[in-house]
Amino acid sequence: MRVYVTGASGFVGSNVARVFAAHGADLTLPMHHHRGSGDAGPAVDLADADATRASIEAARPDAIVHCAILNDFDRLYRDRRAGWDAYVGATRHVVDAANAVGAKVVLVSTDWVFDGTQAGADEATPPNPINLYGVLKVASELVVTERAANGAVARISGVNGVHWARPDGPRSQDAGFGYFVASLVDRLSAGEPFLAWQGDALNMIATPTLASDGAELMWRIIERDLRGIFHCCGGETIGRRQLAERAAEVFELDASLLRFGPPPPGAVPPGPVPYDTSLTAAATAEALDVELPSVRDQLSRFRAELQEAA
Repeated sequence: MRVYVTGASGFVGSNVARVFAAHGADLTLPMHHHRGSGDAGPAVDLADADATRASIEAARPDAIVHCAILNDFDRLYRDRRAGWDAYVGATRHVVDAANAVGAKVVLVSTDWVFDGTQAGADEATPPNPINLYGVLKVASELVVTERAANGAVARISGVNGVHWARPDGPRSQDAGFGYFVASLVDRLSAGEPFLAWQGDALNMIATPTLASDGAELMWRIIERDLRGIFHCCGGETIGRRQLAERAAEVFELDASLLRFGPPPPGAVPPGPVPYDTSLTAAATAEALDVELPSVRDQLSRFRAELQEAA
């Protein structure tokens, strides 16, 4: 199977590329800019419709996994046109090119399409985002569900795991759950305290996803040629404090080094953050014929992945 993966140099995209390669996929990994590496894919600006179409027509993929985003919250608010073009415009260009070559499109989306006031949103719950990132993701979802001839949306939640394109890169906690466990493990492994942020202005509750698990679920969506909205997450909801404590236990680290309190000034990006983005994924589990993993199982596999990446 030929698969075109956008954003493969990013966190989620690097996991998609790695998992799909393990399944034997023939991958095309376009980069927005060449990175100076011999294995860099073709350079393409997804905000350019003609360039996107030319790149996808040259690759002739059977499927496209669209992971690429503008991962800069400050810039999203500072330059809304750039944000719109990087999310909604790019998704439209990818979908139109996919339609032209008869490829399936899977858009990677997020639990932040919900406002954080309802627990256990399922695949049919109407989105109600409270920040610009969520709005851009919802608009991108609509492009896929309304415009793609063969499209699917894969929402991921509280993503943790190894960034395979930059396994040694800096990892720090943010207002969501991304890199939360990795940054905790870095600090506690060095014998240093770790402050697990707490507060009403943070994403405090989620249904975590190990990035490689999410990629496996996306592979199943493509393999089974399914359409619609899927929650590619784990099977257990948890809070930040509980996740910190469980991670220390699974990684066999000193839990007495954990601290809990508000984030430092300026650490939270502009715009509101959804508090409870827990997801229900029963329909996804049934459609993909899988049992979604517990947090403990995900942490155990994450530990093994970190050892492999070391």
